[in-house]
Amino acid sequence: MTFQQRRRLRFMSLNSLIPNMLTLLALCAGLTSVRFSLDGKWEMAVIAILAAGVLDGLDGRMARLLKSTSKFGAELDSLSDFVSFGVAPGLVLFLWTLESGLGGVGWIIALIFTISCALRLARFNSMMDQKQPVWANRYFTGIAAPAGASISLLFMVMHFYTESDFFRSAVLNAAWMLFMAFMMASRIPTFSIKRIRIARRFIMPVLLLVGGLAAVLASYPWQLLSLIAIIYMATIPFSILSHRRLLEQDTQKNNDAEDPDGNTDDADEEEKKA
Repeated sequence: MTFQQRRRLRFMSLNSLIPNMLTLLALCAGLTSVRFSLDGKWEMAVIAILAAGVLDGLDGRMARLLKSTSKFGAELDSLSDFVSFGVAPGLVLFLWTLESGLGGVGWIIALIFTISCALRLARFNSMMDQKQPVWANRYFTGIAAPAGASISLLFMVMHFYTESDFFRSAVLNAAWMLFMAFMMASRIPTFSIKRIRIARRFIMPVLLLVGGLAAVLASYPWQLLSLIAIIYMATIPFSILSHRRLLEQDTQKNNDAEDPDGNTDDADEEEKKA
């Protein structure tokens, strides 16, 4: 081994550390949301969790672009996701309404939510090495952890701009947390935004839409976030139907490959008897 090769092994470029830096920033954002909730700064707590979601989406992209993916980065990302999207939302909602409204039962519900997030992440990691058809990459198994954490705060966000005590109901938020815990731990297929491809002729309209959404976000942030969460939940029935259709097509294709002549077992038996 030459001196230059040993030097390259001893030192790493700063670019290769950028994905891990983003992951650590996401972890810090998730923990900071807990601190904000302890201080009663609920809006800042929600913003911190949303920031963690944005950073979580960037670190994987940066790792693939910089070709710096690693086992260490994947494990660090899972731990960060567990804290930011499992522990933090559970504690924020518990301190916001579950503690005063349900007491010990509220803490149990927060624990169930956190455990469901951990199970979802563990299953995701175990499925990474499994061979799947190409079309399966369009879907997540269950709601992704960042989406589950953000949508679990839906009624909290709606309370920010309505100031209605209805949305701060401990029972309502507890039921919603249990539902989101089920959705994260379930095997229900949901669309993966990472795999969405845009035709060239739609690039300009999409960019204009993003600019318009940015303007709306600056003026009506909580209303827009609520709308996005509702739209996302409304797409789940379509993702289930789409996944089922592709699965049936894939099964039919495999059956045709195994029996290209279309002969059934019964037909084979009849030929033998004849």
